[in-house]
Amino acid sequence: MPALLDGLVDDAAVFPPGSATLPDALVAHRRHRAAWYAGLVGPLLVPASTVAAGELSGLVDPAEGLVIGVIGDTGIGNLPFALSFLAPDGVTARQVEVAVARRGEDPLPGIADLLRVADSLPDVEAVYAELPLTFGLMGALDALAAARADGVPVAAKFRTGGLAAELFPTPAELAAVICACRDRDLPFKLTAGLHQAVRHLDPETGFTHHGYANVLAATLAAAEGDGVGPVAELLTVADPRPLLERTTGRQDAHRPLWVGFGSCSILEPLTDLIRLGLVNGGYDA
Repeated sequence: MPALLDGLVDDAAVFPPGSATLPDALVAHRRHRAAWYAGLVGPLLVPASTVAAGELSGLVDPAEGLVIGVIGDTGIGNLPFALSFLAPDGVTARQVEVAVARRGEDPLPGIADLLRVADSLPDVEAVYAELPLTFGLMGALDALAAARADGVPVAAKFRTGGLAAELFPTPAELAAVICACRDRDLPFKLTAGLHQAVRHLDPETGFTHHGYANVLAATLAAAEGDGVGPVAELLTVADPRPLLERTTGRQDAHRPLWVGFGSCSILEPLTDLIRLGLVNGGYDA
């Protein structure tokens, strides 16, 4: 697996639209982690409510050293309680992700709450503040960047899709966010809507989805100093060739800025990567 794609896809099997049961998701995740494409796969993402209900107990051998990401569906203040259930089962939460505001709300109070909690999250390497792409966004990025400069392992997370058209940022909006994170040296994650490698229209919903290969090319362009216009242009293209040109000669370098995205399927993005020639390999799954 090229270093450029290392850990690109977090395993969100238990979340819609896949909505796998936790036992099935664990079986599949272990299979992914043992496969030739294991380098592509990030942690299994599990809701905090599931963790706090003790649903991992009995499903995990403490000796296996399971690493997960916890999605804070129970709110910021309840994160320490949820994480307290992990150690007895030998599970480690590598990352925590939680929304700090709804659309139209000021995100700064939620960020302040998250920063107060961050010190009480044992063994967590990264804390992602999910930010709405609306009111107060740039101030929120400034606050995260300042906290990160002080040694707090915080980063940003943005939604790139959902069940309504307004949840899909335009290429210009997403490009502005990518460049804003670049300017602040602030890593970011994305979630929702990134089902395929290249930008496309979903015939079932009528929504145009961003492609993760578009985001990869756009992030590489931003990291090399391109402005919002050229970055947005890469996010609009439906032809994979200009996207692949951006990755030429970069496969052995680690991916800048963009930590990755969650997907309820691991094999779907893997298939597109193979088709595009970004990954060489065949299935053993």
